[in-house]
Amino acid sequence: MDVVGLLQALLLGVVEGLTEFLPVSSTGHQIIVADLIGFSGEKAKAFNVIIQLGAILAVIWEYRRKVWAVTTGVTHQPAAQKFTVNLLIAFLPAVVLGLLFADVIKEYLFNPLTVAAALVVGGVVMIWAERREHQIRVESVDELRWQDALKIGFAQCLAMIPGTSRSGATIIGGLLFGLSRKTATEFSFFLAMPTIAGAAVYDLYKHHALFAGDDLPLLLTGFVAAFISALLAVKALLKFIAHHSYVVFGWYRIVFGGLILLTWQFGWVAWNGAAAHGS
Repeated sequence: MDVVGLLQALLLGVVEGLTEFLPVSSTGHQIIVADLIGFSGEKAKAFNVIIQLGAILAVIWEYRRKVWAVTTGVTHQPAAQKFTVNLLIAFLPAVVLGLLFADVIKEYLFNPLTVAAALVVGGVVMIWAERREHQIRVESVDELRWQDALKIGFAQCLAMIPGTSRSGATIIGGLLFGLSRKTATEFSFFLAMPTIAGAAVYDLYKHHALFAGDDLPLLLTGFVAAFISALLAVKALLKFIAHHSYVVFGWYRIVFGGLILLTWQFGWVAWNGAAAHGS
């Protein structure tokens, strides 16, 4: 058994779970951590996407009553039907643009410097969005109109750039479009279910030849670690936003992204895919 590989999978699973639903970019953190621990290559990229299923299972478990109510009522309850349609509408832009540009983005933008720049820019936007005057029009996910869902769906597409953050794009987009902080956060969670599950299943199908039976312990370790840490992170985030804004996450993004750019500029870390500057 590859003990080092299992430890790498455990670490990346924890990173995935803790960051997937926070507006700090899970993909960005995975790229940076994977680069630091030498977990790279096509198999590593596919692994990082596939273990997101563990994080999705955590949010499904947290909202199991709502998921069950929608699933059992979609054939006859107007509220469940409206909610399902809104999710599909919000999901579609990512499907179309993802199929068109996913491979190009992975080839050219999956590197620590792109992540760092996106973290900083996203942090500035997040702070600006939180400090502007909020005009709340939607107090719960059941009040969303299809137009709101479509706009949030397009906002989610910005997260195709690693470091932007899927949850950050949808939550801040929701705030700008008139959703309350709790509603924007919860809809981001629900939208993650088809979006991330679809991406993970697609990557598993596309790259299944990269994995052998010996890789099963690696995948299971990352999956379980992502599930447990995501469950803790979701509960903590919901408690946090009940009394606080997302400004602290904006500052975290700026500081973290800035540190990465500084280490590259002065040659302290030879980031993968980037020539070091300085001595």
